[in-house]
Amino acid sequence: MPVQATVFSRVLQHVPWGVFDRVVRSQRTDKGHRTLSARSHLAALLAGQLIEARGLRDIEAVMASHAPALSRRAIEPICRSTLADANAKRSPAAFEALIPALLARLSPTKARLAREDLRLLDSTLLRPGAQAAAWARFQCGQVAAKLHVVFDPQAAVPTFFELTSGNINDITVAKKHMLLAAGATYVFDLGYYDYGFWADLDARGCRFVTRLKKNTEPTVLEERPVEPNTNVTADRVVTLPPRQARSRKNPFGKPGRAIGVRLETGRHITLFTNDLEGPAGEIAELYKARWQIELFFRWIKQNLRIRSFLGRSYNAVRLQIAAAIITYLLLMLMHRASQTNKSLSAFCAVLRAALFTRFELCTLLKRSETPRTRQKNLPSQQLSFQI
Repeated sequence: MPVQATVFSRVLQHVPWGVFDRVVRSQRTDKGHRTLSARSHLAALLAGQLIEARGLRDIEAVMASHAPALSRRAIEPICRSTLADANAKRSPAAFEALIPALLARLSPTKARLAREDLRLLDSTLLRPGAQAAAWARFQCGQVAAKLHVVFDPQAAVPTFFELTSGNINDITVAKKHMLLAAGATYVFDLGYYDYGFWADLDARGCRFVTRLKKNTEPTVLEERPVEPNTNVTADRVVTLPPRQARSRKNPFGKPGRAIGVRLETGRHITLFTNDLEGPAGEIAELYKARWQIELFFRWIKQNLRIRSFLGRSYNAVRLQIAAAIITYLLLMLMHRASQTNKSLSAFCAVLRAALFTRFELCTLLKRSETPRTRQKNLPSQQLSFQI
C-alpha cells in the first residue's frame, strides 16, 4: 500500500495543534489576516526553516507546488506579500505557546551531572540587516539583535528565549523576563555579573556557578584542601566585597566559595558559587557544562535559518526565531522516536532532502546509510563472517 503522507506532513503531525488553535482563538490571532490563517502561517515558517529558504518567494513556490498534500491539514498556499504582512503584524503568542507544549513531550534524559534541574544562561548576537536599525542597535552603530536563552543541557532543549536589541545587557533580561525555577542549578558567565541577581537566586533556593572578575577581591574566611592531580588549584570560603560599585551596596552578604580552576589551555580562572558543601571538582564540571549552550547556538545557526531573516521588523524576526526553535523541538521529537544512530544534524539533512516525498521515515534513514554505516550496524554474529 503506498504511503500517503509526505515527510513534511509527518513533521506537522507532531505539532500540538490543539494548544495552537486554543491560543489563536483566545488571542484572536487571525483577526485582520483573512487570506492567511495562523495554521498556514506556521506551516510556511516551518517549511522555510526546513528548506533553508533564501526569501519569501522560495516559501511561496514550495507551498504552491505541494498544495494538494497540505490541504489535508487545512493549510493553504500563500502569497509572498501576504506572508510579509503577516510576519510584520501577526502576534507571535500562538507560535510561542507551542514551545512549552513541545517541551512537555520531550521527557528529560537521565542527568549526567549533580542535579537534574540544571539550567545554562547565555545569549548570542544576530544580524537582522541594516533595515532593522529602528529597533536593533549595538556598539559603534552596528545593527545587531541579541537572542537570550535558558538551556536545559540534560534534555538538550531551550526552555526560554527573548529577543532584544544588541545593546541590551544580559543581566537586564535575566532580572526582568526570566522565570527562575526554585531549587534549580544555574550556570552562567560574566554577562550576568550582578550581586543582586545572585542574591535573588540564593533566596529562591537555587545553586549558581559563575566566574569572578579579576578585579574582585573577596575576603577569605577559610582555606580548604584540594585533591591532588586535578584541575582544581584552590578552594576557599569567602565573602564578596561590601559594594559591587560605589553607589551599589552588595545584597549578597552570605559566604560563598571561590574555586580556582586550571583550564586545558593552562589559563587559570576563579569560579564563585553559593554551594558550600559540594565537591570542588563537581563545581568545576558544572561550569564546564556551560559549553553546551554554545554548541546549541552553533547548531541552530548552521542547520536552521537564523543567520538571515525574511523580514526586518522586530515582530518578523521574533516569529522566525520562534519557528526555528519549534523546528528544533520537532526534529528532537522525531529523532528520538526514530531511535536512529544518526546525529541530529544528519537526521535533519535526511528530512530536508526528502521533505515532500512520500516515504516512511525508517525507509529514508535506511537508504541514507553509507556502506560503512551499514557495516557498523550489522549484528555481531554477521560481522564475524566478514573478511
